[in-house]
Amino acid sequence: MKPQLLKVNNAPAHSFSVRQDIHPYINNLWHYHPEVELIQINKGSGTQFVGDNIRRFAPGDIVLIGSQLPHYWRYDDAYFVPDTTLTANAAVIHFAENFWGEQFMNLPESKPIKTLLEKARRGIYIQGQTAKATGLLIRKMMNSDGMQRIIILMKLLSVIAASDEFVFLSSIGFSHDFNDVENERINAIYEYSLANFRRKIQLSEIAEVARISENSFCRYFKSRTRKTYSQFLIEIRVGDACKMLIENRLSIKQICFECGFQNLVGFHKYFKLITGKSPLSYQREYNKVA
Repeated sequence: MKPQLLKVNNAPAHSFSVRQDIHPYINNLWHYHPEVELIQINKGSGTQFVGDNIRRFAPGDIVLIGSQLPHYWRYDDAYFVPDTTLTANAAVIHFAENFWGEQFMNLPESKPIKTLLEKARRGIYIQGQTAKATGLLIRKMMNSDGMQRIIILMKLLSVIAASDEFVFLSSIGFSHDFNDVENERINAIYEYSLANFRRKIQLSEIAEVARISENSFCRYFKSRTRKTYSQFLIEIRVGDACKMLIENRLSIKQICFECGFQNLVGFHKYFKLITGKSPLSYQREYNKVA
């Protein structure tokens, strides 16, 4: 998918950007930027892409995205239906890695934050009590101004840096070549797959979308994404299944076939492989928390 280079605008009186996104199409674009991004999802759900990682996103999620790491939040189709009552809401903070200045970042006291920003180049999903503490600080920042914002940002990053309650998103070896021709091809593959993953996609048709031979397609896709095309589709289907299990409108058997799996055995196998839980356990755990 072709990442777009976005220019993050700061107000004249601010050294970094703090904003509230209330439209689902704001982050609905595969993009990257030199600024670090910290995002908190308050309302809305969909599929999150960070580097070569794919997962569902939901209210309460907090993610730290490092400089130049491609990402986007693709809200579910239901958010774009005319006259929908569904709303999106995300708090988004953008700041340059060195906006404090190189001297500040090289201070011994700044080392944990500097290390955190290096880790963020893979994308970090923040969990547990750290997510709760971070969320409170983000909300506080939204209502602050001036020097107070910088103080809160330092505290935010210090809280995350001192915690181990996070998981890396993109794989350690992920890198992105921003060659336009290649990115247009990946863009076409992703868009076609996201529109058709609920049915069986033949190798011949996706190779035609990519405008390369079937034999070349498999090697090409893995070299660009670090996963096979089959793995890519399975991750999207499992993410879709998670959404359906949470909604609890269909039986597990119905969900299996609705999200594109061909049989229950394969569905249970791959669901547990990716989530670490069976579909039923996943559903029960969510209902227990909700």
